[in-house]
Amino acid sequence: MIDLSLIKKLRKETSLPFSEIKEALEKTRGDEKKAKKILEERAKKVFEKKKEKETKEGGIGIYLHSNKKLGAMVKVLCETDFVAKNEVFQNLLKDLAMQVAAMKPKNINELLEQDFIKDPQKKVKDIIKEAVFLLKENIKIEDFVFFEI
Repeated sequence: MIDLSLIKKLRKETSLPFSEIKEALEKTRGDEKKAKKILEERAKKVFEKKKEKETKEGGIGIYLHSNKKLGAMVKVLCETDFVAKNEVFQNLLKDLAMQVAAMKPKNINELLEQDFIKDPQKKVKDIIKEAVFLLKENIKIEDFVFFEI
């Protein structure tokens, strides 16, 4: 039997579904490091499979700093309007807009390689891969703008 606190810990760290984490832990007989490797490999496979899918839907994330002198907008695409309305996708939009406002990347590639402001252990590209794994759809940043007074 797998320790529930370990499942919760990995869920908090990875944001992956409970069932995926439980299955990985069962396969590794509770070995956290090996389970993480399995989860990373699964996420990578899903991402590779999905990255060629056409993205026609999506949303625009907006961040406006409390001083009203700094803001950002980011256009993120996905495959279906169902996913575009999903809470995970909506939170991704907000996080990416905040990332752009805070880190002021020059282009999309630079943005993808930045440390994620909410979790510096991850890159922005990693949180997108996690969202792809969770939502089972291709997700990509199409464009962004940064404003400052």
